[in-house]
Amino acid sequence: MNLSIDLAPNNPDALKLKNPVMLASGTCGYITELEGLIDLHKPGAFVCKGTTLNPRQGNPQPRIAEVKAGMLNAIGLENIGINSVISDKAPVWQKMGISVILNIAGSTTQEYAEVARRIEGVAGIEGIELNISCPNVKAGGVEFGLKPDMAASVTRIVRQATRLPLFVKLSPGTGQIGEVAKAVVAAGADGLTLINTFKGMAIDIYKRKPLLGNTTGGLSGPVLKPVALAIVYETAGLVDVPIIACGGISNAPDALEFIMAGASAVQVGTAFMVNPSAPVDILKGIEQFMEEQGISDINQLTGCARG
Repeated sequence: MNLSIDLAPNNPDALKLKNPVMLASGTCGYITELEGLIDLHKPGAFVCKGTTLNPRQGNPQPRIAEVKAGMLNAIGLENIGINSVISDKAPVWQKMGISVILNIAGSTTQEYAEVARRIEGVAGIEGIELNISCPNVKAGGVEFGLKPDMAASVTRIVRQATRLPLFVKLSPGTGQIGEVAKAVVAAGADGLTLINTFKGMAIDIYKRKPLLGNTTGGLSGPVLKPVALAIVYETAGLVDVPIIACGGISNAPDALEFIMAGASAVQVGTAFMVNPSAPVDILKGIEQFMEEQGISDINQLTGCARG
């Protein structure tokens, strides 16, 4: 049974994973924290938490709130900065023998490019996930991912800064996600991650104020799955690059739905925070399904529901 996939077939270096189950950015921290929780050699890859050029303290507490069928988070990109990731984390990932994709963020295109430039050739980092749900300070705080031209601009400058496989994580907040997808692919993206969180909030009716210190946060969890699935299905018909699905994946049937809709891989996020064994359980469930259905190669299932 073949579970291996190539997430960047058009990139000279490619990005081959042993299976399509990944851990999503933010939910697995710097990965080393997970030792003892799961077998780190089971998932196909890990996406390290969002990293910026300089360290960030993030948003005020509280940063996480549980809501019906999901979770709100407003971490605010707290991270140790790219230099510390390169010196302290990447060597450990290389020694561990795991596949790590680095999620990167910035407030200007130049910041994105500089982060990408610094990790070029760094052992232990195998790809980049471009978080374009960040506010562009030079455009009045508008998110990079909301408009096709802005999304293409930051993708293009990062593509020029690195040869690493490049995946752009798109925001569902734009009303033109198909156009944004086509724009970033034309600008050099090797693939897409669909989708990032939705903006949401919750209020403590007794304290009479928002539950989150930042007022609003990103909504994730099972509540997102139908929306994310529809976006993956529609986008797969618009672009010819691998899609990594993310949004409410809690079990093997969820993962299989996304793969059949056109995704090459899936990311597990909120479900992992609830149940650390979720990624391994999902992988086992996929294997069991393939065995029961007489399917020898996971790639046979990619997009099979598209007719």
